[in-house]
Amino acid sequence: MAITLRDETPDDLEFLLTVFASTRAFELAQVPWTDEQKDAFLRMQLQAQQSYYREKYPEAAYKIILSDGKPVGRLYVCRLPGLIKILDIAVLPEFRNAGTGTELLQNVLSEASATASKVHIYVETFNPSRSLFEKHGFSVIEEEGINYLMEWKPPTA
Repeated sequence: MAITLRDETPDDLEFLLTVFASTRAFELAQVPWTDEQKDAFLRMQLQAQQSYYREKYPEAAYKIILSDGKPVGRLYVCRLPGLIKILDIAVLPEFRNAGTGTELLQNVLSEASATASKVHIYVETFNPSRSLFEKHGFSVIEEEGINYLMEWKPPTA
């Protein structure tokens, strides 16, 4: 399976909603809302998240993850001097645990090593992906509510 990235476009909105909804499925299963209410909530939350990212990180790369040319997720990365921020990495459930996240993460870490940059990502305290980041050398450096700020440091010479 070939993992590639392409720029996000306005035509990706429904796909992005599907990806976003997959990351919130557990939470939404807890509320007694209709499907229409859940859809409206997810659209509102996705719009708010997208607006926040683009306002706060206009220079970030907003990419669609492709597996053999098929969209399977999103990767948002902001590159700053000495720091790479993974704003968001999300893969559809049916493509999780197949190495996609690992490959993308290894690419980011290789870039960070080459540029002597740290890598930061916020991970929800209950998110099982935390173990993936820890496996790749990330450690929790701060706790903010339900989020951990995790950091990876490049090897020193």
